[in-house]
Amino acid sequence: MSTRIEDLAELHHELRAVARDLLAKTAAESAVDWSLIARSGWLGLEAAAEFDGAEATFAEVAVILQELGRAAARSPYPAVAALGVGALNELEPGQDRDELLRDTVSGTTIPVLALPGEAAAAPFRLTRTPHGVLLDGTATFVPDAPTADRLLVPAIDSAGATVIVHIDARAAGMSVARQPVLDATRDFGSVVADSARPESMWRFHGDSDHALRRLHERAAVAVACDSLGLSEAMLDAAVAHAGVREQFGRKIGSFQAVKHACADMLVRVTVARKLVEAAVRSQTGDRADAAVTASMAKSYACAAAVDIAGKAMQLHGGMGYTWESGIHVYLKRATLNRSLFGSPAQHRRQLAERYSSIEYS
Repeated sequence: MSTRIEDLAELHHELRAVARDLLAKTAAESAVDWSLIARSGWLGLEAAAEFDGAEATFAEVAVILQELGRAAARSPYPAVAALGVGALNELEPGQDRDELLRDTVSGTTIPVLALPGEAAAAPFRLTRTPHGVLLDGTATFVPDAPTADRLLVPAIDSAGATVIVHIDARAAGMSVARQPVLDATRDFGSVVADSARPESMWRFHGDSDHALRRLHERAAVAVACDSLGLSEAMLDAAVAHAGVREQFGRKIGSFQAVKHACADMLVRVTVARKLVEAAVRSQTGDRADAAVTASMAKSYACAAAVDIAGKAMQLHGGMGYTWESGIHVYLKRATLNRSLFGSPAQHRRQLAERYSSIEYS
């Protein structure tokens, strides 16, 4: 077992180094070249070999997610690799599903799972009518919906089971409208189905409600990975700045208040890293504690990231406000992450509810 862990640590180190180098070549405010991501094999990390995938796990996807956060990169990768591929792997195999999975790995299509990013919304519904089965419903703040060419829509069928509807994003009855957010590094949209005709309806392996809950958990953990990456970047930037910036003839890093601020940031990053690692392990192993570890990672890492980015801005002398340092980009991204797929308060409430059924004598 120890050899296996060491092997994975070495693999993750190499994957992280390659990702960091590749993302560093993308100009600020530019989207990462999608074809380059596809050629790098990142889209197929969790796909089976028969779909030209690498047969790796969510742990390897998490490495890329963390580096995207560290670079504050623009890319639909989280929506496609963490959620789109994650959903496709949970579905019963079939010709249409298999073709979409293979096209996703090759980068020729961008499927997005229509999960609302802000708050739980009423699910989409499928209705049998004299004109066939029709899809209705709305999901808001869906990550990268405006970029998608294919949509994977969770919906309740006429028997009350949750299925995934596969449909063209531009099909009749479907509309996707971009929703502006202050964070310019991400793209969100509302997805509306008004009597749209599904192309395919796919069923999950096993319990569909359980599978959909796991996809929500993956979304929360993916955002926590992003927040961890940007927190590490802000800590590094603050320490580097404190080592060169001088006031009163001394490096500001020599002042006790600055040292304590950096030490506090390091402590929060360290705790967040442990919680995110635990959540990724639970998702990778499909463990029973996956919901608990996901809520712990999401609530702590995303709240900490806002504090760390804010403190980094302070240590830069407030330069973020004048657009000189780029710190504001990270603060906006961290602030949006905090509310995506459940706020810290919502996740802490879910954790507290575990104790509501315990009887105390």
